[in-house]
Amino acid sequence: MTAIPILEVGGTHVTAAWVHPQEWQVSAAVRRELDGRADSAVLIKEFAAAAAALDADPGSDWGVAMPGPFDYSAGIAWYVGVGKFDSLHGIDVRRELLAAMPNRPGSISFINDASAFLVGEWLAGQARGTSRSAAVTLGTGIGSAFLADGQVIDSGPDVPPDAEAHLLFHEGRPLEELVSRRALRRRFAELASRSDEPDVREIADLARSGDATAAKVFDTAFELLGRVLGPWMNRFGAEVIVLGGSISRAWDLIADPLHRGLSISGDIPVRLTEDAERSALVGSAYPAYLLR
Repeated sequence: MTAIPILEVGGTHVTAAWVHPQEWQVSAAVRRELDGRADSAVLIKEFAAAAAALDADPGSDWGVAMPGPFDYSAGIAWYVGVGKFDSLHGIDVRRELLAAMPNRPGSISFINDASAFLVGEWLAGQARGTSRSAAVTLGTGIGSAFLADGQVIDSGPDVPPDAEAHLLFHEGRPLEELVSRRALRRRFAELASRSDEPDVREIADLARSGDATAAKVFDTAFELLGRVLGPWMNRFGAEVIVLGGSISRAWDLIADPLHRGLSISGDIPVRLTEDAERSALVGSAYPAYLLR
């Protein structure tokens, strides 16, 4: 089976690559940096330039992963007030890409970036062999995705609103105000009576070196995350939760409190991704693969 050309778009980058469905391998990956605040025409041009590096045949079926809010079936962006891609608000990205990409594609199929990550983990990663799985990505915010027998579940009573963990609340406060990069930095500065807000990597290093305040920040935040997510994971029937995102690199500080919080709702295994970037690229190809 021939390889599938894909684009994987993040807030600061776009990656083009070939995904080979036989063993879900990735090749010829080319990454370009993006300014998420750029004009829409500039962004589309950058996406198309990344695609050009693959020199895909005319009529190829492309897979494209994009962050939300985005209408994935219609191909229309709805970014507003999210700090990136605001200029794409209301733009038919599929139509613009079809016109801008060299060797005009036959089709462009979109998928949410967190969903692409989970699909990649289901096809060739930590969720392989499961029927129902979930993913949580930790970074600037909290991303989430839910998968049942290879189908993305983004609505219904068994998942959070729009399947987005960042829309959840705890005691009247948005979850991201309690568990996110900015939340960890702010809380540490408050508890340590510091005027600056060290980045999460520094806070993690302090916790590993025995700083009780830094350790408390991680313990409190991630036990809370488990408590909030646990009932939803239990309701969905997740056999495994795969963790990704930049903050997941502090797995040694996250694992125990997260398991404590989740355990209140049941025994839900959590696995750290082995290669988040590869999984996102593999998952980006899946919608185009289903057209074959």
